[in-house]
Amino acid sequence: MTEDSTTSETLENLLTEDRRFPPGADFVTQANAHAELYPWAAADPAGFWADQARELLTWQQPFTEVLDWSNPPVARWFADGTLNACYNAVDRHVEAGHGDRVAIHFEGEPGDTRTLTYADLQREVSRAANALTALGVQTGDRVAIYLPMIPEAVVALLACARIGAPHSVVFGGFSAEALHTRIEDADAKLVITADGGYRRGAPSALKPAVDDALAKGPTDVAHVLVVRRTGQDVAWTEGRDVWWHDAVDNASDQHTPVWVEAEHPLFILYTSGTTGKPKGIFHTTGGYLAQCAYSHLNVFDLKPETDVYWCTADVGWVTGHSYIVYGPLTNGATQVMYEGTPDTPGRDRWWEIVEKYRVSILYTAPTAIRTCMKWGEEFPAAHDLSSLRVLGSVGEPINPEAWMWYRRVIGGDRTPIVDTWWQTETGAIMISPLPGVTTLKPGSAQTPLPGIAADVVDDEGHPVPNGGGGYLVLTKPWPAMLRGIWGDLERFKDTYWSRFSGIYFAGDGAKKDEDGDIWLLGRVDDVMNVSGHRLSTTEIESALVSHPSVAEAAVVGATDETTGQAVVAFVILRGGNEEVEGTVAELRAHVAKEIGPIAKPRKILVVQELPKTRSGKIMRRLLRDVAEHRAVGDATTLADASVMDLIAQGIDKPARSSED
Repeated sequence: MTEDSTTSETLENLLTEDRRFPPGADFVTQANAHAELYPWAAADPAGFWADQARELLTWQQPFTEVLDWSNPPVARWFADGTLNACYNAVDRHVEAGHGDRVAIHFEGEPGDTRTLTYADLQREVSRAANALTALGVQTGDRVAIYLPMIPEAVVALLACARIGAPHSVVFGGFSAEALHTRIEDADAKLVITADGGYRRGAPSALKPAVDDALAKGPTDVAHVLVVRRTGQDVAWTEGRDVWWHDAVDNASDQHTPVWVEAEHPLFILYTSGTTGKPKGIFHTTGGYLAQCAYSHLNVFDLKPETDVYWCTADVGWVTGHSYIVYGPLTNGATQVMYEGTPDTPGRDRWWEIVEKYRVSILYTAPTAIRTCMKWGEEFPAAHDLSSLRVLGSVGEPINPEAWMWYRRVIGGDRTPIVDTWWQTETGAIMISPLPGVTTLKPGSAQTPLPGIAADVVDDEGHPVPNGGGGYLVLTKPWPAMLRGIWGDLERFKDTYWSRFSGIYFAGDGAKKDEDGDIWLLGRVDDVMNVSGHRLSTTEIESALVSHPSVAEAAVVGATDETTGQAVVAFVILRGGNEEVEGTVAELRAHVAKEIGPIAKPRKILVVQELPKTRSGKIMRRLLRDVAEHRAVGDATTLADASVMDLIAQGIDKPARSSED
């Protein structure tokens, strides 16, 4: 391999961002985090994490051993300690006299509401734990959960944790086939579901998918526990199916938590695998809980006595596990939980909720922010958002212009934005600014949290210099790290630890700026090789979104005989802009100016929507199918599968696109 070819394989660092936002003096004086955390954690990582675990959690049996890394890549954190995740999230707050504090403000999509205090939550979770035990679930048994965003989802997770039964939550938008494979792989003994939930103004059925999943083959499922949410008719299997209100409401509200070892599995969460078989990522109790509590407290500057926190994720994703259930509740937070979509009944629904509950911390996804940009500023402007004091971003990398819009329109040009990088596998936030400490850079996750060791390396595993691009890695174990892929240790090693010796490969591209701060460049699978240059889809998308006409963009690489791959962009214009030809030519020139001629899209297609999953992630592989004129692949996980038909119909219309 020549020196030139080695260089071309490392991601190029093309886009620059010069805007800076230092923390305000008032915020600094009251911030939970302080700059001294960094040198403390760097000098004594084990001591640092031991202090976090002791200070933020209650242990039934205190630990004496912090980290056992004698058998990498399997780590053991706080292994000789015992605790219970549900006790930490609920009971201890009641015992401390905070039983009357609101734990959850629930807002249903139809407008129904419920308020659960910590004392209410303790009673509900105790009843549910007793009901699960009565249905035969024991410590160590797995429970599959397939629920909408209703309080029973939180209660179900905590009830499983209370009895030491690892839960496997399956997102309510997944198909019966996806549900079946997850039930089968985890050997689940019981499924918790609902008749349905509300979505876009109508009931959306869930129970039929459970019935279909269990009909696909023999499983160990003995019972299906069904929450009545919508009241729609459901098929019923006598002896197997049980109504939640019959089993849970009639159970005792007194229950003693089961104390488990810190390394006892807390949950399995399945993430897509390249082989087609989902990967069952599993996390254990002590280290995961410690890092969730630590990161939630410091990244969001939580003041549990006064803040109202809202994470807009679904409990079916890891963000819902870590930053709706375990992190916030362990810290005694008051939070909002919303069932439906941000545009039901109107496009101001989120902002109406922020105003109603005086939300002070909002954590959402870049795709949602860009969608709100597309809809227009008049919707948030109709509501009082002055209660907001911290904004967070999670999911895909956030474009600098979306970051600026988020700060200006939603944050009133005053709130810090914490752009967080982490994964299902990492369990908790790994890279993020700390509000009150970090001078913010729009679009950058910036710095590993104190106690976290992350770097950007080249193809040989060597750290790239400041200004260089490459692959994001984690070089030391962390408390919330995955302990493996359920039932497949070799796949765990091959997937995450074989690319670079002794370090965890995240699968993401990244760059360091001149200050050494980290900028995420999207999945390495989405990197394009154009005339020998390795280009990030994220940077080209950011350049497109920085143009005032563009609300959202998705970029893919399409096979090209001359250049290897060519850049193809799909853009949504702001405000229904229909003047396509001139705009497209302007956009191509704009990308060339912002990044360079090598990144100029060969083709730009103006579309009304982009294909997204219900979690908000753009399905670029489907766009790649369209760009290369192939039959579109599996679109069953899309929020709206008809989007692909519209895009496919438009790809060859000259009035809707432009290319050289």
